[in-house]
Amino acid sequence: MTGRESGGSPTARPGWTVELYRRGRELELMHRAMGFATLALITLAPLLIVVAAADPLHRGGFALWLVDGMDLDARSATVLSEVFSPPREVVGSTSVWGGVLLAVFGVSFGASVQNGYERVWRLPAGPWHRIWRQAVWLCALMAYLYAQVQTRTGLAGTYRTLMSVAVGVVFFWWSPHFLLGRQVRWRLLLPGALATMAGLAGLRAFSDLVFTPLIVKNAVSYGAIGTILVVESWLIGVGFVVYGGALVGHLFCDRTGHLLRHEEPPRARH
Repeated sequence: MTGRESGGSPTARPGWTVELYRRGRELELMHRAMGFATLALITLAPLLIVVAAADPLHRGGFALWLVDGMDLDARSATVLSEVFSPPREVVGSTSVWGGVLLAVFGVSFGASVQNGYERVWRLPAGPWHRIWRQAVWLCALMAYLYAQVQTRTGLAGTYRTLMSVAVGVVFFWWSPHFLLGRQVRWRLLLPGALATMAGLAGLRAFSDLVFTPLIVKNAVSYGAIGTILVVESWLIGVGFVVYGGALVGHLFCDRTGHLLRHEEPPRARH
């Protein structure tokens, strides 16, 4: 006898918004986004500064990478460049051991992102020897950021927007598949990649409206630390979108029946 026939009512599933909020709390999304921002500023930014300074085309360095990502105007870009532009000899003054430490710190950032994806997809932590995946992902991340900046002058208008979105979708589609050792199928990861890019587009618009004038105002009021605080706030937004987009993709697949319980997941590849 079914629940309906016995006078009972079937258990109703919570709405999309309620379920997404519940999963976000379970993931500690805001706390994880703040950790993403802190690690990005402390462990990833120094490595990117050196890599950007080694650019043979010399197109603005790391400051331009931030300006492009935050979509700042000329005045805010000047303020940001005064804080994040290293001396030209930064590459030559970086020792071998210093470069190794920067790489190790950068890989730790990759490990944090991997852990976030594992929590989103409710997978066990990967083995320690999967660290090579984090290193490869870190190189891919730097290539992705570099390519995005290069299109700033090579392409314009709609063409650049379409190229940036397409490359971004591919990167955020590939990232969890690679970091998770191919434990999640490609078709399940596409909704999350699309949600992530939509969120980054929204964050870019928000940055243009809020962070652009705020950088100038904070620079006058608090100096360099005010500029860094704005950048840190933007990085929190990036972390929120990266993990939140993956959460939205996972929920979408769950609600639309793509996560079939009887399917055996593919074996993890190390």
